[in-house]
Amino acid sequence: MTLSLEFLVATGIGWVTACGILLLLRGRSFAVVLGLSLIGYAINVFIFVMGRLWTGAPPILGTGATTYADPLPQALVLTAIVIGFATTGFVIELALRNRHDGGTDQVDGLPDDEQRRREFPHGDAPHQPTEGGR
Repeated sequence: MTLSLEFLVATGIGWVTACGILLLLRGRSFAVVLGLSLIGYAINVFIFVMGRLWTGAPPILGTGATTYADPLPQALVLTAIVIGFATTGFVIELALRNRHDGGTDQVDGLPDDEQRRREFPHGDAPHQPTEGGR
């Protein structure tokens, strides 16, 4: 059984997207930032793959060339990478500011003990080690 390159790339994009969505659903702001970054990377690879990968073909139709590579997906991905870095930096700054002002890095702004109380209302939360390790 041989796997095609298209199947492998599509599976890779799917896994990266699934991991990004899983991180987005976490309650911590750093995990949300990582999830947004992973989804951005998956979208960039998807756009790049849609432009097909040509070997030995010039990006612009020249003299004597029968085929040429489409430069538009490459330009779109390069622009998306630059914009992604800028927005990631901005979101990290917002998360740090929220941590400083709110005292927690929970996305909903609840402190850790109140979040634990909401998740486990009957007190059956897993054991949380104290500072002394007991």
